[in-house]
Amino acid sequence: MELTVVGKSPAMPDAGGAQSGYLVADGAFKLLVECGGGVVAKLRQFTDLASIDAVLLSHPHADHAMDLLPLGFALAHGLGLASPARPPLWVPPGAAAVLNDFSRALGMGSQIDDAFTVREYDPNLPLRIGPLTVSFAEVPHYVRAWACDIRADDGGRLTFGADCGPNGALVELSRDTPMLMLEATEGPGPHRGQHVRGHLTAAEAGELAQAAGARTLLLTHYSDLHDPRALLTAARTGFAGRLELAGELQHYRL
Repeated sequence: MELTVVGKSPAMPDAGGAQSGYLVADGAFKLLVECGGGVVAKLRQFTDLASIDAVLLSHPHADHAMDLLPLGFALAHGLGLASPARPPLWVPPGAAAVLNDFSRALGMGSQIDDAFTVREYDPNLPLRIGPLTVSFAEVPHYVRAWACDIRADDGGRLTFGADCGPNGALVELSRDTPMLMLEATEGPGPHRGQHVRGHLTAAEAGELAQAAGARTLLLTHYSDLHDPRALLTAARTGFAGRLELAGELQHYRL
């Protein structure tokens, strides 16, 4: 199993960057996890859009789903493709209506349904997507969101924390994972007093990864306004394993 970071920006994109998008490949099978703004342009730099076999969303916030519209337009109209395709789009409970309302509100009509076979997953059950098996844990965010533990039949594994505040459910989902990909949206400093927690600091990401026994922590969903060294230093205070910052078009074998 392989991971390519397509985009790692939070809600405000990095200069020249893309928002959340991660391509997970197992052999020839390609699963796109999240599809935020700028992801399609980045994907086109290294793969054909028609080669994407399925899409998976953790939650329907715009910075994780905005580029479903341009991706859907290309797929529905066969732009640059041999023929139109309708790959499965796996979304959380209730998200199908949200995405279709979003499409219509932006004047794109039934673009989502025209381009994808939209399916809502049951987060209480393992989900089989091609050769991959995905398990879920609901995590605290500003809308309902689910972390995803993705496993290949040959033992490859990646755990993606989605967007979340500190929580124990993700610790259990990611127990002993080879790679835990966690957001560090709040940056290297301490948390500053919001009552509702929907994001992690870098230090909290490190503590969560250590509690889970993760071998590698990959920090993502952080802004280019943060000092990379400060992010790593903050995460290192709580985490003893391999530690990296996600960068666009970086590639990992899992």
